[in-house]
Amino acid sequence: MKKLVAAHKKVGKQRYRETHGLFFEDFEVGDVFEHRPGRTITDVDNMWQSLLSLNTHPLHIDAVYASKTEWKRPLVSSLVTLAIVGGMSLNSTSAKGVANLGWDRIRLTAPVFVGDTLYAESRILAKRRSRSRSKQGVVTVETKGLKADGTVVMTFERSFLVPLRRHGVDVDANY
Repeated sequence: MKKLVAAHKKVGKQRYRETHGLFFEDFEVGDVFEHRPGRTITDVDNMWQSLLSLNTHPLHIDAVYASKTEWKRPLVSSLVTLAIVGGMSLNSTSAKGVANLGWDRIRLTAPVFVGDTLYAESRILAKRRSRSRSKQGVVTVETKGLKADGTVVMTFERSFLVPLRRHGVDVDANY
């Protein structure tokens, strides 16, 4: 039976510190992590991210324009969806990461609207020791963003650099 990684580390009598992410050794190809909690998309999420990224397409920010499209309402920008799904996956995958190395095969498979609640899950596709950084390894995951009803709205692959356990940040350090 696989040993599970604890979400808390004891740092004193009746005192625990949350831990986030995994070290290189903790990843096994084929493992799937369900990321929780979910996130309900709001008008503010869509408007702010659309304006911050200068994505001023009226389909995302103009309800009257959007009402005349096939969607009949504003469509959440894919940048919003990517940011939220990617962020949801961080805690249990790359929270101990040294660097994000890249995003590949980003696919938008269903529309997202304000009011949709998204969940995410990541499957470990590959892992290897870094060729140029002996104290770290490269992990590749496939992440899916799903609506509450199970509809997959987005998939992508992401690779990140993560330390080996003996070279990671000391979770007992005061930071």
